[in-house]
Amino acid sequence: MVQKYQSPVRVYKYPFELIMAAYERRFPTCPLIPMFVGSDTVNEFKSEDGAIHVIERRCKLDVDAPRLLKKIAGVDYVYFVQKNSLNSRERTLHIEAYNETFSNRVIINEHCCYTGKEIIEYYLRQLEEEGITFVPRWTPPSITPCSETSLSSCKKQVASMAVVIPDAALKEGLSGDALSSPSAPEPVVGTPDDKLDADYIKRYLGDLTPLQESCLIRLRQWLQETHKGKIPKDEHILRFLRARDFNIDKAREIMCQSLTWRKQHQVDYILETWTPPQVLQDYYAGGWHHHDKDGRPLYVLRLGQMDTKGLVRALGEEALLRYVLSINEEGLRRCEENTKVFGRPISSWTCLVDLEGLNMRHLWRPGVKALLRIIEVVEANYPETLGRLLILRAPRVFPVLWTLVSPFIDDNTRRKFLIYAGNDYQGPGGLLDYIDKEIIPDFLSGECMCEVPEGGLVPKSLYRTAEELENEDLKLWTETIYQSASVFKGAPHEILIQIVDASSVITWDFDVCKGDIVFNIYHSKRSPQPAKKDSLGAHSITSPGGNNVQLIDKVWQLGRDYSMVESPLICKEGESVQGSHVTRWPGFYILQWKFHSMPACAASSLPRVDDVLASLQVSSHKCKVMYYTEVIGSEDFRGSMTSLESSHSGFSQLSAATTSSSQSHSSSMISRWRFC
Repeated sequence: MVQKYQSPVRVYKYPFELIMAAYERRFPTCPLIPMFVGSDTVNEFKSEDGAIHVIERRCKLDVDAPRLLKKIAGVDYVYFVQKNSLNSRERTLHIEAYNETFSNRVIINEHCCYTGKEIIEYYLRQLEEEGITFVPRWTPPSITPCSETSLSSCKKQVASMAVVIPDAALKEGLSGDALSSPSAPEPVVGTPDDKLDADYIKRYLGDLTPLQESCLIRLRQWLQETHKGKIPKDEHILRFLRARDFNIDKAREIMCQSLTWRKQHQVDYILETWTPPQVLQDYYAGGWHHHDKDGRPLYVLRLGQMDTKGLVRALGEEALLRYVLSINEEGLRRCEENTKVFGRPISSWTCLVDLEGLNMRHLWRPGVKALLRIIEVVEANYPETLGRLLILRAPRVFPVLWTLVSPFIDDNTRRKFLIYAGNDYQGPGGLLDYIDKEIIPDFLSGECMCEVPEGGLVPKSLYRTAEELENEDLKLWTETIYQSASVFKGAPHEILIQIVDASSVITWDFDVCKGDIVFNIYHSKRSPQPAKKDSLGAHSITSPGGNNVQLIDKVWQLGRDYSMVESPLICKEGESVQGSHVTRWPGFYILQWKFHSMPACAASSLPRVDDVLASLQVSSHKCKVMYYTEVIGSEDFRGSMTSLESSHSGFSQLSAATTSSSQSHSSSMISRWRFC
C-alpha cells in the first residue's frame, strides 16, 4: 500500500535566504518537536561556488509508545535519514527522507516538508532577536564567469518572496519556474493556485496546522482537476473539511453531493433570481440584525410568534425550504463582508431564537416534519456555518420539540447550543456575554429597535389547495398525510388504531373545515368487524367532499363492548386541534368525529348573530374535517411528558379519574385555536 501525502506549499513574505537560515536552526535538535531528540550529519557536499549545498542527516525520534511495546519491537528509538538539497542559485530546497528502522519490513520514502509555519516563524523571531534581519543572496565568485542561468538569477530582486518546496509538489505537476518565482502572486480565493500565503491564511482562513493546510490544498486541487462547475471558495472547502475532522475522503464525498445539489437547484443564483412571496415577508418572524461580539452576523428568529402551520399550508414545504436556503446564502455573503470589515476570518453566524409564545400548535406534526427536512438539507450543504445558537425564553413545552429534532442535529452543532429558560438570559452568562448591550433587540428588553417581522397567524384566506401548489411544482405535506372526511347527522366518521404496547402515544391534528363536530376517543378489546351488506354494522360512504367510515356496530353498547377514554370535545368550525393520548391498555382505539347538534332550547334562547349563523350551519346536516394521526412509541415521547403536563391545562377529567393514584398511565393534551 502506498500512502501519499502532499505538504502545503507556503509562501513567506521574507527573503528566501532568511527562511533558509531559520530552517537550519532546527538541527541538530528542535525544542518545538519534543520527539525529535537528535540528528547526526553523515554526508555533506558543497559546490565550489557555494550555490549547491547537500546535507544528509541521520535523525533520531523518541516515539511515544509503551515501554513493553518498544521492548517487543526491539527498538528504543526510530531512525530515519533526511537529505536536504539547497540550490541557492535557483533558490529552492528539496527534502527527501526514508526510514532506517524497520526497513526490512516496510519502506517509507518521503518527499515532504514537515517544517510547519510555527517552527519557521519561531526561528525567524529568534534571528530577529539576535539582530539578523537580512541574509545576502548567493552570488557567484568573482573569478568564475557567470553563466546565463547565474546571470539571470543575479538580476532578481533581493526582497522577493521565498518558497519552501517539497519534491512531491514538483511531481504533482507544478513547474519549478512557478514555484521558484521570485515574486509571490497575489492570493485569489478559489483560483487554481497551490500556494498559501501566510498573511492570506491569517486574514481569511484562521489558524491552520500544516496537515490542515495540506488537506485544503489537496481537496482544492482535486476539485480543480475533476469538477467542471464553479469551484467553492477556500472558506467553504474548509467548512466541509472541519465537518469531517479533516478526513479528506469523507469531506470530498459530502462536498461532491452538495455541489451536485447546488447545481440541480440553482442555489448559487437564488439571491439574484428568487423573490420571497409576500406571505413570507409578512409572517416569517426572522431576519438579520447586526452582529455579535465576535463579529459574526446575527440572525434573529422569533419562533414562538410564528405560525408554522399557516406558512406551510399557505406556501408549501418547498417554498419554505427555498426561503431558508436564501437565508443561508445571505449568511455566507455577510460572513465575507464581516471578514473584510473586522480584518479577521469570520466563517459562521450566530442565531438567536426567541421561544416566547411556543406552545402545542408549534408541534403540528407535518410542520415538525418539514422542519426536520429543512435541518437535514442545511446540515448537509451548509456545514460549520452556525457559530452559536442562543435559545431564549424556552417554555416547558420546549423539551418535546427538542426530543423530536435533536436526533437530526450533528453532535458538533449541538455543542454550540445555549438554552435559557424564562428570563435567565438577562443574568450572568446570558445574552450580554455574546451580544453588545446596544444591539440587544427591544422585545428582549434591549435598546435596539429590531425590524424582524412579528409574525402572527396566517389568515386562512391565504391557504392554498394541494392542486394549486402542485401546479407550481411544489409539494405540500397534506398531499400525502392529510385525509378529508365528511361527517353527517347520524353518520360519524371513525378511524381504527391498533395498539400493541401500552403507553404508546396516539397523536392527532385536524381542521374543522365546515360545521361543528364532537371529537371522541374510544377503546375496545376486539376489532370492529366489516359489516355485511344486510347488516347495520360498520360501513363507509364516499362523497365528493371526503370519505365517511363508520366502525362501531350499532348493536354495540357503550360500557360493555367499548369504553370512552376521553371526554367529548366540541370543536367549532374554523378551529384547528392538536392533541395526544397516552394509551393505558393494548387493543383497538377508535377516533370519532361526530356531528354536533345544538340543543333546541339553547338555540331558541340565543339572540346573537353568531348563534343564528350557527343554527344555519346545523341545518345543512353535514360537516367536513381534514385530519392526520400518528402513533409514537412511549420511549420517544414520555421523556417530555412531564413538561407538557405542567404547562397545559387541557387534560381530560375522565382520563384523570380513571388514572391510578400511584402512577399516571393515561393523559391527553389538546391545543386548539381559531383563525380569524
